[in-house]
Amino acid sequence: MHFIDGFATIAKNYIDKIHEDPVYPGKNVIDNLKQLDTTLQHESTDTNAVLHLLHELGSPATVKSTGGRYFGFVTGGCLPAAMSAKLLATVWDQNGALTVMSPIASACENIAGKWLLQIFSLPAECGFGFVTGDTMANFTALAAARHSVLQKAGWDVESKGLFNAPEIKVIVGEEVHISVLKVLNMLGFGRDRIIRIPVDGQGRMIAEKVPVSNDPAIICTQSGNVNSGAFDDVETICSMKGKNTWVHVDGAFGLWAAASPQKKYLVKGIELADSWATDAHKWLNVPYDCGIVFVRDKEAMFSSMSATTAAYIPTNALREPFQYVPEMSRQARAIPVWAALKSLGTSGLSAMIEKNCIQAKQFADALTAEGFAILNDVVLNQVLVHFGDVEKTNAIIKSIQEEGVCWCGGTVWQGKPAMRISVSSWATTNEDVQLSVRSIIKHAKM
Repeated sequence: MHFIDGFATIAKNYIDKIHEDPVYPGKNVIDNLKQLDTTLQHESTDTNAVLHLLHELGSPATVKSTGGRYFGFVTGGCLPAAMSAKLLATVWDQNGALTVMSPIASACENIAGKWLLQIFSLPAECGFGFVTGDTMANFTALAAARHSVLQKAGWDVESKGLFNAPEIKVIVGEEVHISVLKVLNMLGFGRDRIIRIPVDGQGRMIAEKVPVSNDPAIICTQSGNVNSGAFDDVETICSMKGKNTWVHVDGAFGLWAAASPQKKYLVKGIELADSWATDAHKWLNVPYDCGIVFVRDKEAMFSSMSATTAAYIPTNALREPFQYVPEMSRQARAIPVWAALKSLGTSGLSAMIEKNCIQAKQFADALTAEGFAILNDVVLNQVLVHFGDVEKTNAIIKSIQEEGVCWCGGTVWQGKPAMRISVSSWATTNEDVQLSVRSIIKHAKM
């Protein structure tokens, strides 16, 4: 096992240098990756030689998203406890499908799931599962929703499928995230048949426009718009719903506002919904990949996800992880989640969320003072900066990215081009914000 020492040295060197290297790799180091594309040799290669080759060519070509100056795609960093636990879980190489396959993975799921329900103030009896990310969390939740509303309409979708099934009205806001649309497509609802509700200037669904019906219906709400950070009024929408309506909350990063006493008002009423989806690899800052789903009706979740029990699969009173998610063989994602929560505690978690929100406001205030327009109300960790027309905005973003002090991406917000700053990392310091602001201003005024 001498390769462990080599790996540890490489990992330490990478982490120690993460603030010295450009946040995004330059063209030359990306071009160097071509050296990996060789004919597969006949003879075996020593493990340390493989690691050193991968490090030499691969480490410079990584995006330093686990550092403090990466502000793209609402990407979290990686807490030391979560990173270490992930590495340990990899060494353990546990299959998290069944308790008998990994008692530690199952235990961490049960404990972390309970902790998360408390953090989000969701009903203690909810079912939960750990999946690859928010897309599969949405998929799991909306599969349970499909099961529930059709069952209430007298239809067994798991047995009969969707052929001749009662129609389900699916309602989303105009600012619905693409991951929800992808899931609705995979579940057989079709993208063109959904009902789209108008939104306000911050991207919030206008609750009064949501149709009310006692027929089978699913309403997909949003907690944390990927551009503006705004929240739908889930409380009002839930108070209006019909007798057979399921309300889902897509809260990929915004759901974590519930962990902050200062920001909890943004998620007012989410406990009234029927299902919730979020990412741990965003604002909890655990390594990729990890999404989490919660469903109020545990039976609906189980029925929509559980496979027919094979003869070799033990049956007992334990909660078996694979019965609540799409995957059977699966990595033990709850282990780094447990470690992140254990290391932070509730006070550390709230402090991390609130720090990033303060830093987002620092970005907005500094750029406003320099005469640039901020397109959104900065209520969370998202900042939209408008520099002018598409060509100018794209040129500024490209110039900032190429310099490598920080990395921010582009977007279009209600018809206007913008640069999006997403502050989601535990590692971001006030110095990181100041360095990044100076870089942005320099390139925007060239």
